[in-house]
Amino acid sequence: MRPARRERWIAMLLALSGCERGQVPVPPGFDSAEARERGRELFLAHCAICHGERADGQGPRRASLSPAPANFRDPSWRGRTTPARTFAVVRDGKPGTPMASWKAVLSEEETWDVVAYLHSVGAERAEAAP
Repeated sequence: MRPARRERWIAMLLALSGCERGQVPVPPGFDSAEARERGRELFLAHCAICHGERADGQGPRRASLSPAPANFRDPSWRGRTTPARTFAVVRDGKPGTPMASWKAVLSEEETWDVVAYLHSVGAERAEAAP
């Protein structure tokens, strides 16, 4: 098997097994109220154009994007991801999608603030359910 093809197979197997290269450990207390508020401000400044002001995937650029931006208010989104995975996608982007890397714009701390905000939106509805 050619080296490039072998690397693709290994990457695919790691992705299917849930393992990720270089996953950053989640800092303790990353999701404080202050971090969520800072994350909200950063989200509105940088992310709402695609993901919508309500983080519901309904931003002004949505119609021109394929696949559509994530709806962070959807409970199934929160069920499919982790804070570490969200951090990786914000930092590195998501290949094959319009989701670009924000590493050059957001510091690691700012990225964790955005992650804290994203994992809090919609959670208030889930917590309020009887």
